[in-house]
Amino acid sequence: MQITATLIQLQPLQTGESKNGTWRKQDIILETDGQYPKKICVSIWGDKINDDQLKIGNVLTIFYELESREYNNKWYTDVKAWKIETVTSPSTPKNEAIPQNFHSNEEDDDNDLPF
Repeated sequence: MQITATLIQLQPLQTGESKNGTWRKQDIILETDGQYPKKICVSIWGDKINDDQLKIGNVLTIFYELESREYNNKWYTDVKAWKIETVTSPSTPKNEAIPQNFHSNEEDDDNDLPF
């Protein structure tokens, strides 16, 4: 599954030790586009955490899997990212399309209309 949304918040990076070694987890909050935007918390684990991608305002495509588990008769669902692609970032200038037939005729100034 995948979703494209804007990164609006970074939760604190979580780290710890397990029998398999050191682990890292980054939760991010995304907001979908549309008439009724939704906020979604996505967990990113280990080497998939890329600080260059995780900037507030970036539009990201998140490929994810859902996982639910039971604890004390309550169910908890995680959204875990397995791949992240940057669609746009706030520092990327938006290129406006220039019509192919557009050209500047600065040398034709004498043909300008008076109004």
